Amino acid sequence: MAVGVEEVVKELRSTYSSGKTKTHEWRASQLKAIIRIVTHHEDEIVEALRSDLKKPELESFVHEICAVLSACKLSLKELHRWMKPQKVKTSMTTFPASGEIVPEPLGVVLVISTWNYPFLLSLEPVIAAIAAGNAVVLKPSEVAPATSSLLSKLLGEYMDTTAVKVIEGAVPETTALLEQKWDKIFYTGSGKVGRIILAAAAKHLTPVILELGGKCPVVVDANINLKVAARRPSSIKGLVKYINAHHFDRVAKLLDDKKVSGKIVFGGQQDKTNLKIAPTIILDVPDDSLIMNEEIFGPLLPIVTVNKITESFGVINAKGRPLAAYLFTNDKKLKAEFIGSVSAGGITINDVALHFAEAGLPFGGVGESGMGAYHGKFSFDAFSHKKAVLRRGFGGDVAARYPPYAPWKMQFLKALLKGNILGVLRALLAGNAVVLKPSEVAPATSSVLSKLLGKYMDTAAVRGCFQGNSCLMLSSGRRQSFNVAARYPRATHSLEAAIS
Repeated sequence: MAVGVEEVVKELRSTYSSGKTKTHEWRASQLKAIIRIVTHHEDEIVEALRSDLKKPELESFVHEICAVLSACKLSLKELHRWMKPQKVKTSMTTFPASGEIVPEPLGVVLVISTWNYPFLLSLEPVIAAIAAGNAVVLKPSEVAPATSSLLSKLLGEYMDTTAVKVIEGAVPETTALLEQKWDKIFYTGSGKVGRIILAAAAKHLTPVILELGGKCPVVVDANINLKVAARRPSSIKGLVKYINAHHFDRVAKLLDDKKVSGKIVFGGQQDKTNLKIAPTIILDVPDDSLIMNEEIFGPLLPIVTVNKITESFGVINAKGRPLAAYLFTNDKKLKAEFIGSVSAGGITINDVALHFAEAGLPFGGVGESGMGAYHGKFSFDAFSHKKAVLRRGFGGDVAARYPPYAPWKMQFLKALLKGNILGVLRALLAGNAVVLKPSEVAPATSSVLSKLLGKYMDTAAVRGCFQGNSCLMLSSGRRQSFNVAARYPRATHSLEAAIS
């Protein structure tokens, strides 16, 4: 029921505010719970997928069950490393200081999944949200009711329900969810619904990841192993059925288009009783046909021939940028041209869809095929805020930063920010006869300064400065500024370069 959505979000915010989800212990415990769900209930998962999609057991096991386990185990293995702050180098502008990037959970997030891989595409974003330390609501697809019901049941039994919720339902429930303020929304589905979600998120300035799909072109060169390439499309045997009559009718409409029906060279049979359409090849399809301008999401393969293989790049780029693009060729130059010329969320060469299975590669769309990416560490990052942290002590302050802005301060800061150490010295020495005693400068820098000042400055003004215990008394502001510049790690190297 849509009623109660607001209360669910309030409970999750309370849990997140307590800090419980931010700990490594909680994240690991929830990831282990998902592993138990999958390993203890494999048969139920396979049966739910068979009920919804007539999906063969092998496909359910490889494409959904194993993929979820792999994502979960990788997150568990790498969790400590992913959570650890990342050290970064700092510049002379902030010296002395240290910098780091701290991954921070976003808060309370919403995952809306789709029906074609209803188990995997529900749980993989949930795994990412949990690994990053968020509280999460999962809205499974109502179009796959058996899988949706099973997810609600199992997550309710195994997970911490104060931080992980499943809300089932259709349009009313989704609408109620989108009225709430989230810290991120992750959606997999159609571009039409993606636009609705993006508009709803904009009201609260909520960031989104949209995995929207679209048409994924395949370019086949003459220079290929045709036997291997022809074997790699899915087998006709064990064909998955359409999820419901609506989706069957949508694909059948593409096939029944008068501009297409006369160009079928293979397949084309329709079985509405069992919601199946045979794999179909359509040759030289007109560009203004429905099938060339809508997402197919079915076993229909329109073929467009070109005189020169590189002409296909223009055909692809003239349409909306796809989620994926594929090229079959043995030509190294053509591979490089394809990668450089075709804009797509991802590319696989000499196979299809396998980049989805590689955790080291980001998976996501570009343009009309979506925004944002996930998988592996990219999933953790997708649900994290990279918080910049700069640490400084109370020493090493540069007086030249503060008013009144005397001329020497402008000279000093210009030279400092440009990395001109000689200019720094000239600014600090302006109007003075001596500098600082050696004990206030790093020894290596002191030695180089002695040589440098002897080479470039009035030797009468600096004679003996580096030999006695009492040297020129700079103003306190210049003394502080000089100390910072002289102690900067790159200072000695810069001074030596100035002498040479």
